Amino acid sequence: MAVLSILDREHTIAPPGYSRWLIPPAALAVHLCIGQAYATSVYKTSMVKHFDSSQTAVGVVFSIAIVMLGLSAAVGGTWVERNGPRKAMFVAACFWATGFLVGALGIGTGQLWLVYLGYGVIGGIGLGIGYISPVSTLIKWFPDRPGLATGLAIMGFGGGALVASPLSRQLLGLYDSNYDPNVSTSVAGGGALVGLFVTLGIGYFIIMMFGVFNIRVPAEGWTPDGFDPKAVQQKPLVTTANVSAANAIKTPQFWFLWVVLFCNVTAGIGILEQASPMIQDFFRGDGGKSSVAVAAAAGFVGLLSIFNMAGRFGWSTTSDLIGRKPIYAMYLGVGIIAYALLATVGHTSTVVFVLLAAVIISFYGGGFATVPAYLRDLFGTYQVGAIHGRLLTAWSAAGIAGPLIINGFLDHEGKPGTLTASAYRPALFTMVGVLAVGFVANLMIRSVSERFHEKSESTVEATR
Repeated sequence: MAVLSILDREHTIAPPGYSRWLIPPAALAVHLCIGQAYATSVYKTSMVKHFDSSQTAVGVVFSIAIVMLGLSAAVGGTWVERNGPRKAMFVAACFWATGFLVGALGIGTGQLWLVYLGYGVIGGIGLGIGYISPVSTLIKWFPDRPGLATGLAIMGFGGGALVASPLSRQLLGLYDSNYDPNVSTSVAGGGALVGLFVTLGIGYFIIMMFGVFNIRVPAEGWTPDGFDPKAVQQKPLVTTANVSAANAIKTPQFWFLWVVLFCNVTAGIGILEQASPMIQDFFRGDGGKSSVAVAAAAGFVGLLSIFNMAGRFGWSTTSDLIGRKPIYAMYLGVGIIAYALLATVGHTSTVVFVLLAAVIISFYGGGFATVPAYLRDLFGTYQVGAIHGRLLTAWSAAGIAGPLIINGFLDHEGKPGTLTASAYRPALFTMVGVLAVGFVANLMIRSVSERFHEKSESTVEATR
């Protein structure tokens, strides 16, 4: 236990002169690892064949993980604030790695419920704790540029698939000589899937330890050189007051923002969860597979990861300049147009399809990276991590809604390998309606009433 005391908050306080720019890489190490969740479509078809199951049944694994992400973030948010980022990131690494190992056991024994328990429940807890663990710390280190700071770290979650997608293909090829990593339609055997899960579990744990031992929290009263709190106060919807997590959930602003995040995430997951087979289905013709579509599918997941990652940094940083409410109006408003075009003309050209999907995913990623700064603007820095955790229950709900909408329509239309672009249109138009609801909810957000503010400034440091 004495060895584990190094994880305590008091042992992570940064010394004088410590560079705040060392914090984003530590957070990035964790987010790059847990961002593997976005690469599940790479081996989804192999899982369907291995368990002789439906797309919906295998897709539930991803949904459970996202549900547990939101629930663990909501329940553990206050604990993370109290114990600090180092202990939280260590706990996240343990759960995330264990989830892969239990999932490997389920694949090896042919028990899908063990994959639900492992990758879904246990791994999902690691996702939630790992996702929120550095956010509050980043906002405290970068009060002058919260959008940029959270974007730097959270872009790692979007970019996780950029690493995990080709890595998973190569590992499957290593463990199964009949699997071709360069052919997106290739199917790996159960033994290769077991080897993949074990390798990823161990590897990710080691990488996450880099973040654990390099994270620091600022000393009490620290501010960056040249920072003027009055300049922040002058921006629309930005407060210098503070709201507790308990009071935040009593405000209409919290719930409007919950709806905004739910709608943005549901629309993005609708593409991500089905990314690899989707592009092939859109360009399938006369019962055969377009060679162009098959070639494009091989890199489609990685390409979406680039835009997911770029959107998290680029759009979030832009929000520091134009404000959070306008940037969300763009995410949702332009997203409506992009989804409508994807449903109507997306099948006419691979380039058009990819560009529209990339725009949607960049907004999806940007929404995640911008929301911590939106919360800081509305509720202050006091317990912003705990508030963020509660808000991520919207991600849990979207993790169920997005795959169910897509997979539900697709299972009704036919079996994998036989679908075409028309099978996706009902689901895509449903997403247009979802985004419209989010657009209206964002318009409803106003400044938080003073009756929810903390009365004493001394309480602001209560959880540090």
